Amino acid sequence: MGLLTAMLLLVGVAASYLTGVPMVQSLGFFVVLSIIMNLTMYWYADKWVLSIYRAKIVSEAEQPKLHSMVSRLAAEAGLPKPKIAIVPLDVPNAFATGRSPSHAVVAVTKGAMDLLDDDELEGVLGHELSHVKNRDMLVNTMAAIIGAVITYVTYFTLFSGRRDRDGGAGLLVLLLLLVVPFAATLVRLSISRGREYAADEDGARISRKPLALASALRKLEAAARNRPLRQGNPSTAHMFVVNPFQGINIASLFSTHPPTQQRIARLENLAKTMKL
Repeated sequence: MGLLTAMLLLVGVAASYLTGVPMVQSLGFFVVLSIIMNLTMYWYADKWVLSIYRAKIVSEAEQPKLHSMVSRLAAEAGLPKPKIAIVPLDVPNAFATGRSPSHAVVAVTKGAMDLLDDDELEGVLGHELSHVKNRDMLVNTMAAIIGAVITYVTYFTLFSGRRDRDGGAGLLVLLLLLVVPFAATLVRLSISRGREYAADEDGARISRKPLALASALRKLEAAARNRPLRQGNPSTAHMFVVNPFQGINIASLFSTHPPTQQRIARLENLAKTMKL
């Protein structure tokens, strides 16, 4: 939240220069905007992410097998059962969102339901429930919004600036353009790759199927490379099991996933220690 506020205030300074609005008014506007955004992120961040991907919450009657899997895995993890959503995308993947374990949603794409077998799907669900248990999903969701908001506000400010300032605004424009990757770097660093390794290991222990999760990662990685996601927001890339935006340059700024082969190798070693 502090990162979002700092970045919005920086944009406020630039907006004052580009638009001619007095600095006090510009900063005041962006302070109010940051307060609204911080509160909105906490209470509605999950709805924002679900709406981007048109995810639909499904009942047990609609997806009995999926609900059965999640119920069993949640009980194994000592968690309340999260809501379950289906994302109408053929690209196979999954993510978790929500502000707390009692307000969590686990979302699975239609492509994942079609591609993965039951054991692999359980492995993926265990991975996402581990994120829920470790309270990673609020951080992940807020990081996605931070990246999106900073990008949108920055470019809106740039392209709505007064034309009579264009001649002297070159350095400022360059500075603002640097804000986006800088902010993305902070987002990436704030969400350690260790979270993904931990989610793999903890998720595999929850499902007791590390090799199935490894197999799922192999399939998801291949699918993402062959058919990267072309819709949605690349700033949400870190929320998925594997990066679905592979091949899209801006997605690399927000990438927090360790190399998939390293994740698979760790899971294979874990299977040996678990004697599976």
